Amino acid sequence: MPPFELTILGCSSATPTSSRNPTAQVLNVHDRFFLIDCGEATQIQIRRYKVKIQRIDHIFISHLHGDHYLGLPGLLGTMHLLGRDKDLHLYSPPGLKEIIDINHLHSKTFLRYKLIFHIIEENTAKLIYEDDKLSVESIPMNHRIPCYGYLFREKPLPRNIIIEKINEYAIPVQAIPRIKSGQDYVSEDGSLILNSELTTNPPAPRSYAYCSDTIYDESFLEQIKNVNLLYHEATFEEGLLSRAKETFHCTAKEAATIAYKSNAQRLIIGHYSARYHELDILLNEAKQTFPNTVLAIEGENYRVI
Repeated sequence: MPPFELTILGCSSATPTSSRNPTAQVLNVHDRFFLIDCGEATQIQIRRYKVKIQRIDHIFISHLHGDHYLGLPGLLGTMHLLGRDKDLHLYSPPGLKEIIDINHLHSKTFLRYKLIFHIIEENTAKLIYEDDKLSVESIPMNHRIPCYGYLFREKPLPRNIIIEKINEYAIPVQAIPRIKSGQDYVSEDGSLILNSELTTNPPAPRSYAYCSDTIYDESFLEQIKNVNLLYHEATFEEGLLSRAKETFHCTAKEAATIAYKSNAQRLIIGHYSARYHELDILLNEAKQTFPNTVLAIEGENYRVI
């Protein structure tokens, strides 16, 4: 199957620690690379984990708290210095263009490539990107400032050709794309050969939902229903629920509840408060509600299956 996998570059909230960096992830869908958030040191993590920096053409910023975007100006500059000349697309709530423009103004930086800003303002789910392999929708979060998650959905794969049948019926090569798309085949003598005899079902399309900073909110459950892989922030343990509410964040138990109620297949929790030196307390809390939970660990790859 074509790749569909997530690499964690940063998993800390608010401030970095000696072992954890602010939020950033790279999603590889069919060898197309999408950066999700860009906290400090993201470009260092990209190098450390051997992500091909110039293969990133789309960057999705959830919101404009520094731990989610402060690594972006440096990354843009590095892409420039490495000779990038193709467009780069940036998706975010309003304000990111102003931040980048003023940074470049006062540093007299003139990128050799074009930045294309896609501003997300609607407080409803919206299709914001689509190509022949996948679509991306915004997921409105409930945070102190405008904030969005992102839902990545793979498009249906072509049907699988049964090679023996192609040879048996001497089907020409030019007919194979139509057969893979689901069409029956009519032979030269007029015989109809059903598609079901020539192909098998492809794997089901895969999906990944990135739910960034938010207070507990069930409003997007229907949108992420049955998602294959769900990332949900889990900044605090349940014993700090009042602190979570005060700062518009979630506990590990609340993140697991969202996974359970959305019927997600697998949950990754992250965005840990710097107060946690060990993360087992968060993992164990989440597993009590949603057993198929794992921690976001920097450098780890998570296949979407």
